[in-house]
Amino acid sequence: MVSELFWAYLIAISLLTVTPGVDTLLVMRNAGRGGFRDGGVTSIGICSGLFIHATLSALGISLLLLETAWAFSALKWAGACYLIWLGLSSLRRAMKHEPDTGAESRSVSRRSVPVHVSFREGLLSNVLNPKTALFYMALLPQFVDPSGSAFQQSLILAGVHFVMAMVWQCGLAWAVVRFRGLGVGVRVKRLLNGLTGGFFIAMGARLASN
Repeated sequence: MVSELFWAYLIAISLLTVTPGVDTLLVMRNAGRGGFRDGGVTSIGICSGLFIHATLSALGISLLLLETAWAFSALKWAGACYLIWLGLSSLRRAMKHEPDTGAESRSVSRRSVPVHVSFREGLLSNVLNPKTALFYMALLPQFVDPSGSAFQQSLILAGVHFVMAMVWQCGLAWAVVRFRGLGVGVRVKRLLNGLTGGFFIAMGARLASN
């Protein structure tokens, strides 16, 4: 792999990682919902999806999706429906009556979300996002040395993205938990769920309409 290409990739992927989006809000929402573990496992699910996109890009399946209108439309609609479902779940949680009974009740709520649920939410959020597929199909080949193995290099680049995204998203999850530990009340949690729910629904509707 050419070093110049790798450093250019680091710059591009750093900007992509810190840009707020659906994945960022999902990690923050889940960290507020179930603590650092919930946010961290969600991040693992999100970042695991990067290897799926890298594999599809290396095998040329992403290009096939773009050239096959019905397949790309199906992916787009699946992603839109999933975002709307996440949004509705957040709004339902925002409208749910939850008395603030102190740190003890918050500790219990942090253990109430199964690990597989957090991982699945993160993985599906990433895999069903056609914008991520487009990014990997369009950007990743630009940083692959044609003299080497495209598949191996794609996985290595995805691994770099995995590490960077995990560090960033787990840092956000920690910040949310720390902020919550300073005495954030139920009203703020409901406001966060309401805002993220509205954002998810708006993004899903925009994705479906494009």
